[in-house]
Amino acid sequence: MKKNTEHPETKDEEQELLKRYISGDKEAFQELVRRYKDPLYAFLRRFLNQQQLVEETFQETFLQLYRSRSSFEKGKPLRPWLFTIAANKARDALRKQQRHETVSIGTMGDSVDLSINDVVNSLTSYEVTPYDEAEKTEQAERVRDIIAQMPENLREILILAYFEQFSYKQMAEILSIPIGTVKSRLHTAIVYFTKKWKSSTADENY
Repeated sequence: MKKNTEHPETKDEEQELLKRYISGDKEAFQELVRRYKDPLYAFLRRFLNQQQLVEETFQETFLQLYRSRSSFEKGKPLRPWLFTIAANKARDALRKQQRHETVSIGTMGDSVDLSINDVVNSLTSYEVTPYDEAEKTEQAERVRDIIAQMPENLREILILAYFEQFSYKQMAEILSIPIGTVKSRLHTAIVYFTKKWKSSTADENY
C-alpha cells in the first residue's frame, strides 16, 4: 500500500495549528481547510457521485468542523475526525435524497479475514487503475460506475479503506461500528466490487 504523503508537516506543527484552530483562530482554520479540502472533496465526490450534494456536503462539513472546534480532543489527529463529520453529513444527504440502499451483509462470500493490503490486491488483480491516477481512462470510468452503484454502507467502507487508506481502527471510529464489523463489511464490499468488475469485463468481451 502506498504511503499517505498529503501532509509532510511534522506532528508538532499540526498540533500547534490545531491549538490555534481550537482557540478560534480563523487563519489557522483557513490553513486546515487548505490542507484537507482536496482529499475531503475527493472522498465526497466518490461517495455521493452527485455534484450538488458534493458541494453542499463539502461546505457543511467544514462549517461543522469550525463550530465543533471546542469538542475536538487535543492531541488527536484531525483527519479521522474530519472524515467522521464528512461521512455523517454525506449519509444525511443521501437519506434526504431518498437514495439509501440496503444490502444483506454476508451473502456474497465467506468470512475470510482480510487485511487492508488485501483490499488493494483484490482491486488491482483485475488491473483496476486508481480513480485519480487515470480518471479519464475507460477503466477508471468503469471503476467509478461500479462504486457509484454500490450500496451506501459498502461504498463508504471501500472508499475509506482503498482510496483514503484509513486503518481498521480509524474506520471503526469514523463509522461508529466495531472493528469486526469493519472487517466483515469491507470483505463484502471487495467481493461485491470484484464480482461487478468481472461481470463488466465479461460483458465487454462477449
